[in-house]
Amino acid sequence: MMVSGAKALELKKHDVDALNVFPVPDGDTGTNMFLTIQSAAKDAEKNNSQSIGEVASAASMGSLMGARGNSGVILSQLLRGIAKGLEGLNTANALQIAQALQAGVDTAYKAVMKPVEGTILTVSKETARAALTIAKNGGTILETLQEAQKQGFKSLAKTPEMLPVLKQAGVVDAGGQGFLVILGGWIGVLTGETLILDTPNEIDSSKISDAGATEAKPEFLQIENLDYPYCTEFLVKGTDLRVEQIKHDLSDRGDCLLVVGTPEVVKIHVHVKNPGKILDYAIQWGTLHQVQIHNMLEQNENMAHAMKENTENVEESIKETNDEDHPLKEFGVVAVAMGEGIAEVFMSLGVDEVVFGGQTMNPSTEDLSEAVRKVPAKQVFILPNNGNIIMAARQVKDVVQEQQVHVISSKSIPQGISALLSFNGEGDAETNLKNMERGLKSVRSGEVTYAVRDSQYGELTISDGDILGLVEDVIVTTGKSINEVAKATLDKMEWKTHDLVTIFYGEETKLEDVERLQDWLREENSNIEVEIHPGRQPLYYYIFGVE
Repeated sequence: MMVSGAKALELKKHDVDALNVFPVPDGDTGTNMFLTIQSAAKDAEKNNSQSIGEVASAASMGSLMGARGNSGVILSQLLRGIAKGLEGLNTANALQIAQALQAGVDTAYKAVMKPVEGTILTVSKETARAALTIAKNGGTILETLQEAQKQGFKSLAKTPEMLPVLKQAGVVDAGGQGFLVILGGWIGVLTGETLILDTPNEIDSSKISDAGATEAKPEFLQIENLDYPYCTEFLVKGTDLRVEQIKHDLSDRGDCLLVVGTPEVVKIHVHVKNPGKILDYAIQWGTLHQVQIHNMLEQNENMAHAMKENTENVEESIKETNDEDHPLKEFGVVAVAMGEGIAEVFMSLGVDEVVFGGQTMNPSTEDLSEAVRKVPAKQVFILPNNGNIIMAARQVKDVVQEQQVHVISSKSIPQGISALLSFNGEGDAETNLKNMERGLKSVRSGEVTYAVRDSQYGELTISDGDILGLVEDVIVTTGKSINEVAKATLDKMEWKTHDLVTIFYGEETKLEDVERLQDWLREENSNIEVEIHPGRQPLYYYIFGVE
């Protein structure tokens, strides 16, 4: 069911993307939900247990690590609650399935600080409610899910009445649609009509990646520590598995240690001298599964392993710096950025790790967790710099236990920079949190991009290809000329009443346009400081900060 649900959304993800309200090129709800459910399906498929509770737990862990964007995080919380509802069960009847769906809804609502009706939350709630009614009346699992889906579609059809912005755009909620597509995949397995056995295909990262993300190139992998040549990876299944205790016990037995999981399932990855000793230790906790041991010296020229080393080496930097000569510093910072130029600015301001992402490519919770673990610091601040990444960033706290994680609610690049400038490495965490959050309010953010479809937004009639000006994620002006829209956007931001205008220009913005915009700013008000940086970001011709 999990694999089929992911495959169903893979086939429909672009249709779901198209339901996004904004006509700007960031309609990625379907893609984010697919990447999340794909991660869940992979972990579920790897689990060889015949227990529905254990498979659901594996899917939940997979969705947690793979969650991208707000829609993906909410979906991961639905799966997390479903796993709680099925916990301890080898098999489940219709009522237990319905109760698990309700547990998923309850978990998702609790995870959202300000639940909004007319979204995936409402659709899943009405779906679960219908499932409980049918199951209590003696319906089979298939009947329960089919009737629940019917009610879900009725609820989805009502979402435009609950959210005026949906009604104005003439669409239903994208997240709710994505959830029902997944549910359709589950039903397809039970009916046998659309049975899909293949694992969902990987999305071609070159098609969704940020232009600033460097492409991996085959190269010779230099193994730094020949004392630990065996890459050892496996799952431990049992009861009352203590993740922190296992991590502590294994901390001095190798390097590149990664221990994550739940009290029932723990994944261990470590480089060691003698894999047998690690397995002997682990079997005291429970049963071993999916054991993989690779001789890294033998695989030194294998590109696949090189890529794996790059992504799973999450503990090494902390371990290497945690000694007398290189003690851990108190604070570190991880920032999300789109475009190499913007990333360079963040690095110049003291950011330890930059995660490439933003519109159309929201990094997952796992991506952010790996970045945090690479920072040699006891406490790490995350700057998401995009409203659709904040929820995934907050889930890092559930994944990273060895460091204290603080998430700043920055929704734009200018906000992230302002927050960073308010950071004091000599201060305490609480003061920094207050100052950085206060720093967000000192700057106004604007963008210039283009429309990807015809649309009606408020009083603005928008045509496919029009240039759009946004202030704080609200479309405020449209036109045919990039610089004319840029000027109108800055005027809407009341730039003349401020002290500083910061401009990041995109990879498709012509230098002569940038120079003309700079000349216009000087002519209009020469007393205001103007900073211009080559952000090299995709999709957005300009990103403005006014403070």
